Amino acid sequence: MLNIDKILHQDRLLRATTGLNRKAFLSLLTKFEEAYLVSARGSKIPRKRKRGAGRKARLTQMKEKLFYILFYFKCYPTFDLASVLFDFDRSQAYRWVQRLQPVLEKTLGEKKVLPLRKLSSIDEFIEHFPEVKKVIVDGTERPICRPKDKDKQKENYSGKKKRHTSKNLAAVTKNKRILVLTPSTKGKTHDKKIHDQEDIIGGIPDSIPVLGDLGFQGVQKQYVNIHLPHKKPKGGELTPLQKQENRELSQERVLCENAFAGVKRYRAVSDIYRNRVAKFDDKLMFTCCGLWNFYLEEAA
Repeated sequence: MLNIDKILHQDRLLRATTGLNRKAFLSLLTKFEEAYLVSARGSKIPRKRKRGAGRKARLTQMKEKLFYILFYFKCYPTFDLASVLFDFDRSQAYRWVQRLQPVLEKTLGEKKVLPLRKLSSIDEFIEHFPEVKKVIVDGTERPICRPKDKDKQKENYSGKKKRHTSKNLAAVTKNKRILVLTPSTKGKTHDKKIHDQEDIIGGIPDSIPVLGDLGFQGVQKQYVNIHLPHKKPKGGELTPLQKQENRELSQERVLCENAFAGVKRYRAVSDIYRNRVAKFDDKLMFTCCGLWNFYLEEAA
């Protein structure tokens, strides 16, 4: 079994296995313990044995439970490998992930670092993000296993990535914090189509500039605060001024890619998704965005 105590006392090892340093880990631990105890009390499954009966638990301490779920997100081991590393059965490795992921998500929610799933109004944006002065909107894709069904293959195949993917749109600040994350959708779906369904920009005040790429071409007809690159005219060329403006816009928009790169330090959303539970890929992405926002907050 892994020597968790040794890892917890070495920042380098802790960052490599959980994505957090010791200060951030301990900051998260208190809220995590509270959320875990609440979830345990709220369990509807009645006990069949007295406490202490049956096989002895391997994750006995709260720090070990938090370490396990963070390790799963950061390293994304198979359940076979997790069972070897933590010395329990592979089925138990699966059950711990299903039990602890909602607890971690709730903990991050109480820390107020989870992104919103949808902006219902401008007032909601102002209430949650009063300090934000500029927003960058872009899509990100994660690889999934090739579906066996032919129709599902077509729906999930991304022509941009040349593979089967799952996609989300996100609204990001210049500080790389993820404000809004849309629900996961099929990789074939175009960025503008996702935006038309979720209407991220519609919930942002007109006074706040929104930077996008040419995947949002046409949105500028609906909103006055959207800024897109100049599109090269058919059979023509961009002027030197337009090229310069495109470069400046690209230099600002790259912060969104940096934010996605930060989220994808967690291999649960950068490796090929292999879990079978319905919509669990969306939960992984949502929680990883919360972990990234929490990391930024603790690093500040």
